[in-house]
Amino acid sequence: MSVQTVSLSKILDAQQLLDGVVELTPVETSRALGRQIGSDVYLKCENLQRAGSFKVRGAYVRMAGLTDAEKAKGVVAASAGNHAQGVAVAAAKLGIKARIYMPVGVALPKLAATRGHGAEVILHGNNVDEALAEAERFAEETGAVFVHPFDNADVIAGQGTIGLEILDQIPDVDTIVMGVGGGGLLAGVATAVKARAKELGRDIKIIGVQAENAAAYPPSLAADALVPLQRVTTMADGIAVGRPGQLPFQIIRELVDDVVTVSENSLAQALVFLLERSKMVVEPAGAVGVAALLDGTIQNSGTTAVILSGGNIDPMLMLKVIQRGLAAAGRYLVVRMLLRDLPGSLATISRIIAESDANVTGVDHTRVGGSISMGDVAITINMETKGHEHCELVLGNLRAEGFQPIVIDG
Repeated sequence: MSVQTVSLSKILDAQQLLDGVVELTPVETSRALGRQIGSDVYLKCENLQRAGSFKVRGAYVRMAGLTDAEKAKGVVAASAGNHAQGVAVAAAKLGIKARIYMPVGVALPKLAATRGHGAEVILHGNNVDEALAEAERFAEETGAVFVHPFDNADVIAGQGTIGLEILDQIPDVDTIVMGVGGGGLLAGVATAVKARAKELGRDIKIIGVQAENAAAYPPSLAADALVPLQRVTTMADGIAVGRPGQLPFQIIRELVDDVVTVSENSLAQALVFLLERSKMVVEPAGAVGVAALLDGTIQNSGTTAVILSGGNIDPMLMLKVIQRGLAAAGRYLVVRMLLRDLPGSLATISRIIAESDANVTGVDHTRVGGSISMGDVAITINMETKGHEHCELVLGNLRAEGFQPIVIDG
């Protein structure tokens, strides 16, 4: 496959095909983020798209092009959630039977939503790559059409329509930032935007962002060959892909300006930032672009558009991520201390914390444990704090009174 299998013309055709099928998602100004980086920042809200992510675009374009005979055999796909929902929605709209393989342990809301759109869901494997392999096996065995989440020209063209919308909505954009897993979104947007920028005589940068523990693109680009990861561990399940797609890689290698990485803590902070400052519910994979701006990984980007690629987050994961994000920002502190089991010890600690203007949200008190001596007690205290400087103030005040707090989280 060559880069020419996806062109601006093909993406324009996809845009026409999607007219009336997908939403023209809004672009919101993020003044808070803009102040932090010193440039105008806009959020392209694909988290508000049908089925909660951009994936319905590529899935519909791929499936709408099937012959009647292919449609009669049905389609099969694999996904941790967003592609699954996109395929399910597109299949329902086109009247095609869909079978979706999802990893064991997939977020329950994504599983329920996929089934709710009418698809048959089979749980298989511990990750997306294992589910993909099973979906491909089923396609070969039955003749069902395999709808790949990213390594297909029609899918890439569908995702590329987001780039055209951004250029219409933010004509003066200098940089477009988005998350990347297999690479379909990044490849499609890069194809559309770079072609249009060339026509306009402009230079628009395209930057992809990966979670650092699921970053197959940087080593692959450095080696100029696909380099699969041995292990993928990230809260951003939507981009937890261990091997780049062949066609997206070819396009990204030629057109994309950079692919950078962010930490899990940066991801968590970005999620909290979007909730608090932009009132946006975004899944971790959709927040990686914001994370790269917040932590300074991307700088001097000019007028910047960040694609919030999806909003399908498990509420239980959200609770954990919010807590991690608050801790990373110094707004949540957990400490453990050993002290003499004497009346008044806990009251003294409570007084110090109160005088330090921190708020206790939980206390665990135990006399049993391998590291606890007779006559001692271990306490773990959860506190709301106001930032890293405030955390150091609380810790310093405890130490000044003879306590030795060990930070568990914060």
